[in-house]
Amino acid sequence: MKKRILVLPCGSETGLEINRALAYSKDFELVGASSQDSNHGRYVYKNYIKIKSYIDDVNFIEELNWLVNKYKIDFIFPAHDSVVLKLSECRNKIEATVICPSYETCRVCREKSRTYELFKNIVKTPIIYRNIHASIEFPVFLKPNVGQGSKGTYLAKSIEEIEFYRKLDNTLLILEYLPGREYTVDCFTDRFSKLVFFGGRERKRIYNGISVDTCPIEDSRFKEMAEKINNTLDMRGVWFFQVKENKDGEFVLLEIGPRVAGSMGLYRSLGVNLPLLSLYDRLEVNTKLIPNSFHIEMDRALSCKFNINYYYENIYVDLDDCLIQNGKVNPLIIGFLFQCINNGKKIFLLTKHSGDLLEHLKLFRIRELFDGIIQIEKSKEKLNYIKTSASIFIDDSFDERYKVNKELNIPTFDINAVEALLDWKV
Repeated sequence: MKKRILVLPCGSETGLEINRALAYSKDFELVGASSQDSNHGRYVYKNYIKIKSYIDDVNFIEELNWLVNKYKIDFIFPAHDSVVLKLSECRNKIEATVICPSYETCRVCREKSRTYELFKNIVKTPIIYRNIHASIEFPVFLKPNVGQGSKGTYLAKSIEEIEFYRKLDNTLLILEYLPGREYTVDCFTDRFSKLVFFGGRERKRIYNGISVDTCPIEDSRFKEMAEKINNTLDMRGVWFFQVKENKDGEFVLLEIGPRVAGSMGLYRSLGVNLPLLSLYDRLEVNTKLIPNSFHIEMDRALSCKFNINYYYENIYVDLDDCLIQNGKVNPLIIGFLFQCINNGKKIFLLTKHSGDLLEHLKLFRIRELFDGIIQIEKSKEKLNYIKTSASIFIDDSFDERYKVNKELNIPTFDINAVEALLDWKV
């Protein structure tokens, strides 16, 4: 029987990466939860729960345990820094296993001042200016003591700018400005406190604190820093740390995260699935790593998912310049059609293709895909061959779509709109 994993909040970048990492595992089933009405998790988690409580509410743990019991949850993956801290603190009251290190470790990682104080004599940490009237080398970087991503950070070039920004947030730390390249090192520590994996990647482009263009980087200093952090903190499972080069090219510690990072998909694509390893470790399953060695670069951007409020049972799809384009099968449409097959819907090929149609379909290995094949003459109207009940029509021709929509009053889709029909929930 599959173990059930609750991801909270499931709509964060961390929650979305956990979904990508675990959705197709034969051993685990995902349940996503969020207290936010609008979040991306409900578009990708088939099992989705809207929870009422926020983590600071007095009845949060009570509601969480209610969910754990109702949905038979075995493990909880916290997917936000504040949730990591809360669940690590209350783990003895929670009726499922929380996938994160000890509360003491999570507390150190949550506050930059605690992180820098603990590690100042272990690894290189940023210079902290505690007095704005001291000798400050400008520019300086202002960062909240408790925060995530790049929220609430500022570059200040004068004392006046420091004073201005600290009026907005008096928790801002005044740190040395680091002009060099920035890196994340993804890590995994097993139940025996052994650092099993570390993998550095350059944060080549950053958007809202998220590395959206990243590639693997090898540097012996990553191992040295990872081991020092692992030997200092009580780590277990997946975690990461970030460093940036100072003006002399030295690595300076920025932060440590005792959770999944949103861009860990880079190493997952190389064969190292860190969320999955964390679950197997909790089950005391011994694992081995077989990372691929080819070069890879991952680039991320906002992706679109849709929720269409229209029920349909029949799909009518065109062939030439639609399902087949430029002598190739259109991968977007073929993926959608197999989604329809999985959901028990009927697929009808409606085409004005001239020539031996069955041989043409055989050439592209799609002959057996359809519940019905309708080949008509070019002078005929496609709308006369479509059932009007619970149907949709896909065709590259605007004229065909216009006639079908006007006469039959059913939804029609151009090739570029088929993505709106895809269901990404797993």
